Amino acid sequence: MKRIIIFLLLAVAFTSCKSTSAVANKNESKKENRALVNNLIEKAMDNIGVRYKAGGTTRNGFDCSGLVYTTFQSENITLPRASYEQAKIGKVIPLNDARKGDLIFFKTNKSRQINHVGLITEVNSDEIKFVHSSTSKGVIISSTKETYYKNAFEQVNRILP
Repeated sequence: MKRIIIFLLLAVAFTSCKSTSAVANKNESKKENRALVNNLIEKAMDNIGVRYKAGGTTRNGFDCSGLVYTTFQSENITLPRASYEQAKIGKVIPLNDARKGDLIFFKTNKSRQINHVGLITEVNSDEIKFVHSSTSKGVIISSTKETYYKNAFEQVNRILP
């Protein structure tokens, strides 16, 4: 009888541990995702000041999608090379649900298709900041409060869970 009671107590203890470890695994997964997002942002921001270069994917010069492509590649995440193709990856989400690590897409200069992308670095109640490569200034941080980007905004995609 003692053995059965001990067995039942051990079974309950191990079952309890199992449900706790599922929560722990979920928390670990969130921590890993936050770390991944922070690594991506840091990698992209390390390139601030690098000049714009059409087709560029190196510190010799980046175009907007080249910066995003190279940044994600540094974490072994392969995205398409062109911004309009990157816009087809992940899940399109409302602007007010955007968070750090999401991609933000634009149609600039009255383009009919998406032709510009940035990586969201900061989200405040009324502003989103993103790192990108602009044709005039190279790799910089810009804001959705800027009229140019407010008017050109197209969508936000969540690539990471």
